[in-house]
Amino acid sequence: MKHGVESLHATRLEDTRWSELNMQIVNCTKCPRLVEWRLKAALNPPRRHKGEKYWAKPLPGFGDRKAKLIIVGLAPAAHGGNRTGRMFTGDSSGNTLMRALYELGIASKPTSTSRDDGLEIRGAYITAVVRCAPPQNRPTAEERRNCLPYLMAELSLLKELRAAVALGKIAYDGLYAALRLLGYGVPKPKPKFRHGQTYTVAKQGRNLLVAASYHPSRQNTQTGRLTHEMLVDVLRGACLYAELCT
Repeated sequence: MKHGVESLHATRLEDTRWSELNMQIVNCTKCPRLVEWRLKAALNPPRRHKGEKYWAKPLPGFGDRKAKLIIVGLAPAAHGGNRTGRMFTGDSSGNTLMRALYELGIASKPTSTSRDDGLEIRGAYITAVVRCAPPQNRPTAEERRNCLPYLMAELSLLKELRAAVALGKIAYDGLYAALRLLGYGVPKPKPKFRHGQTYTVAKQGRNLLVAASYHPSRQNTQTGRLTHEMLVDVLRGACLYAELCT
């Protein structure tokens, strides 16, 4: 009975920490340029989104809080996550990622369209190094530094992590910085970003695989720089390491 009470208390404490972190993220106004840009996008939507109510706030991550895999992107899209209120939701990048995760049995459906679309993520957590949509998808160094503590907090709360996939160079660099600051034994110098790059870090006897992929943006998928098969291969390798898929 005592063990059950302690377990319940621990679960409630963890839920409280997640709630506090997510509230802190959503209410963040550290970066004036990003605050202005995310609101401007909401007030000037493209024709296809006219009349829709935009989220227009910073985004926390989403997924399984018992995740063994974390997937880290760059930032919400101005008319994707910034509109829908969920990472990798409402744009082509989200659908590309979800199609790959669905094939691996991690996502419950191959599309990501809205916060209430019924999508469930099993064994993985999806987040980004920057929480607001940046102009031209190019956050400044200061904006990246301002957001880094949020990624560090998520990494710390995800106690069962075994693998991480960084989507794009900015995500790759941000993830490396977060792991270094959290005390993981990261390789030095930092391994150069390239699609399929992997390395392993450790902290207190806990190993974590880090894998890199090109970002599933339309710019990469339409030019053939990143194919569905290439994305699935990287994600499958991380899943196998984390013992999420076979």
